[in-house]
Amino acid sequence: MTVHVLDPYYLAITVLVTTAYQLSGFAIAWTFQFDKITDFTGGSNFFILALLTLLLGQTSHPRNVIVSVCVMIWAVRIAGFLLYRVLKTGSDNRFDDIRSKFLSFLGFWIGQILWVWVVSLPVTVLNSPSVTETPVPAFGTPADIAGLVIWVIGWLMETQADIAKFRWKMTKPPKWQVMQSGSWRWSRHPPYFGEIMCWWGIWAMSISPSLSGSTSQSAQRAQYAALASPLFTMTLLIFASGIPTAEKPQAKRIYVLAHKEGASEDETKGWTAYKEYLRSTSILVPIPRTIYRPLPTCIKRWVLLDLPMFHFDEKTDGPKALEESRGH
Repeated sequence: MTVHVLDPYYLAITVLVTTAYQLSGFAIAWTFQFDKITDFTGGSNFFILALLTLLLGQTSHPRNVIVSVCVMIWAVRIAGFLLYRVLKTGSDNRFDDIRSKFLSFLGFWIGQILWVWVVSLPVTVLNSPSVTETPVPAFGTPADIAGLVIWVIGWLMETQADIAKFRWKMTKPPKWQVMQSGSWRWSRHPPYFGEIMCWWGIWAMSISPSLSGSTSQSAQRAQYAALASPLFTMTLLIFASGIPTAEKPQAKRIYVLAHKEGASEDETKGWTAYKEYLRSTSILVPIPRTIYRPLPTCIKRWVLLDLPMFHFDEKTDGPKALEESRGH
């Protein structure tokens, strides 16, 4: 009862645990100036919150167990993969410009606190006493089934795409080539699409008690507010740390290779091939190329989100990219 009164949705305790865990990770990463635990600390934090709230809720309801286990499986997969990848590569070049700058590096970890806490909201609220102490429908509602199917498809896609891309990179392909096999043939960023699906699936399963009307109005509001989780994931991956950090830098690299002095024939052709790849491959939602290629530009841009902000413009960005390459 005390927990129910003081923290009815486990929002405070999850903030405290996440902040303590992430700041501990920051202290280690800053002290030793390395990247080995950065992504692992982020991914494993989801596991901790899912398990903690499940145990605190003292419930064995199938929905709570299934949703919590789905989050923990997702967390183990992404934390383990990212740890293995950074151990193999030695460092993460995302932090090259901020690793030695205290406030900038701290800012990244504070952002990671926000990411973990917000994205974990569906499982946090579902496992909270405000939901677990009320009668809820048996697992198997339409939202449960749809959510579980969406999560499984997303998890499988994200897992397959990450493994395939990592193995491909380990072959050290030419710098002008891009990954185009498996799910990468239908989407330029299948791991991002898979991750978005995972969190929509988690939220769909978590919302079942409120859809049935069995919870209080305040609990219903809290569960609907947890919609922030998939929306935040989409916003982050589409407009912030996902697609924008990959699209233009990749195009810039291939453009410079093709237009530098002494470029090989393969490097020169690489830019032409890359432009065809952009025309033929959906930026996020996996779509067969035979369907995607002939779609009108307005559909590709404003429905499928291949927005101008992601594009490398040969006329405006090209000269600047070449100038910067000569400077180096």
